[in-house]
Amino acid sequence: MPPPRPTDHIRQELVRRVRATFNEEGQRPVPPSDEALFAKDTPIRLVHADVVAMMVGGMRSLLLQMLHPHALQGVLDHSDFRADMHGRLRRTARFIAVTTFGHRDDARAAIQRVNRIHEQVSGTLPDGTPYSARDPRTLAWVHVAEATSFLAAYLRLVRPDMPNSARDEYYRQFAAIARALGADPVPENQHEAETIFRELRGDLRGSPEAREVARLVLTQRPEGAPAGLQSMLRTEAIALLPPFARSMLGLDRPGLEAIPARAATWAIGKTLRWAFRQN
Repeated sequence: MPPPRPTDHIRQELVRRVRATFNEEGQRPVPPSDEALFAKDTPIRLVHADVVAMMVGGMRSLLLQMLHPHALQGVLDHSDFRADMHGRLRRTARFIAVTTFGHRDDARAAIQRVNRIHEQVSGTLPDGTPYSARDPRTLAWVHVAEATSFLAAYLRLVRPDMPNSARDEYYRQFAAIARALGADPVPENQHEAETIFRELRGDLRGSPEAREVARLVLTQRPEGAPAGLQSMLRTEAIALLPPFARSMLGLDRPGLEAIPARAATWAIGKTLRWAFRQN
């Protein structure tokens, strides 16, 4: 017997709480524009529109990014991540929303803002090696971690039969944002994404600091977020990580608990897809 469908009231409350995790207090969601950088119903807009897949992919992406010593040190030196982890996540989510769905002028302004912020983010690693948030290779890892993670979560939770041509187009579209931020190299298709991922993997390092940030990403629940949602998303994000990344972060591969977590995440995703279309 199938589970009962959520009532409209429950759907609306779920939408309200999830939206609150993506927007600062009093901030309205980004309205989709007909004059965005990307046309409606193209791969990047379809992938980035799925709320639950983006939350799972966002977690996976952050876990991978923290394995890059330069990206990690930038977080340690230039953000109050322990107290404001979800503020950081909200700002990243809003940047993705504006650059994907917002008016192209707003998207370009958001990219310029991030570039200005990155100009101020620099320093040295504990061993004295200099780092900068404007380094093209570091930005390339941040981008490939995001792109592969968002697409992997979408394929797992929403559309496993997405054609290869659409997957390639997703990378091609997302590449425009990465290049505007100064990333290099940038993949334009699945094969290039896999190649660049393997190449940049050599830059990664496990560390106690990376494991601390990973723990915060996986355990901190946004205020007002639905109970149990964080646990489901965490299990899915860890399951999607490559084995080498789980090992470097000291994470165990989810066992039998991954089966009900995936089913529950899929069900919540379906509910939110329906509810967001109605609101």
